[in-house]
Amino acid sequence: MKHRQRARWAALAGHLALIVAVVVWTTWIDPPQRIPRALALVLLTLPLLVPLRGVLHARPYTHAWVLFVAMGYFVLGVWHAAVPAERLYGLTLVTASLLWFFGAMFYVRFSHPSA
Repeated sequence: MKHRQRARWAALAGHLALIVAVVVWTTWIDPPQRIPRALALVLLTLPLLVPLRGVLHARPYTHAWVLFVAMGYFVLGVWHAAVPAERLYGLTLVTASLLWFFGAMFYVRFSHPSA
């Protein structure tokens, strides 16, 4: 049970860190120049807000399918990390998405009855 709780908290921390990083970066640090700020904010945060209720309520099924969403933010983080001016943002996205991914993966693993 202890491993399951740790995995859940890791998944929740990674998820919330991604939400905060995306909102802060898109809103204040480096707003997009070519598209409206609100559109970029919606496109980047909507995939994070959809599974938030299931993650907050510790539903294993939600934790299972958010693995795909986490990998999308991992790719986005690698893409931003390749640009020197956006390296901090990219590394933040990579770290938070990996924390979310592995936390969710292990939460699902430890939620299984045979675990």
